[in-house]
Amino acid sequence: MAEWVEACAAEDIEAEDLIRFDHGDFTYAIYRSPNDRFYCTDGLCTHEQVHLADGLVMDNIIECPKHNGRFDYRTGKARGAPACVDLNVYPTKVENGRVFIQI
Repeated sequence: MAEWVEACAAEDIEAEDLIRFDHGDFTYAIYRSPNDRFYCTDGLCTHEQVHLADGLVMDNIIECPKHNGRFDYRTGKARGAPACVDLNVYPTKVENGRVFIQI
């Protein structure tokens, strides 16, 4: 059963940036879009399991730091080789200035 987990303060993430969030045995990436919305995906690139939190955010795209694979973090869709497997995405919400993800 999915549960809401408190991940960070909204102010911890700048616009067009992301942070790494580890919970249990999993790593997530939490993004703040240019229009101030929050998103969450798996934290590791599907190509070679590199932490996406070390990557570059441009608009709604996260670029993996190792081989420059790209994903749309809103949908998880792979948008650039060598990444061809989509990321899982997770619902997010903000309450009282805190970001929660549903996992």
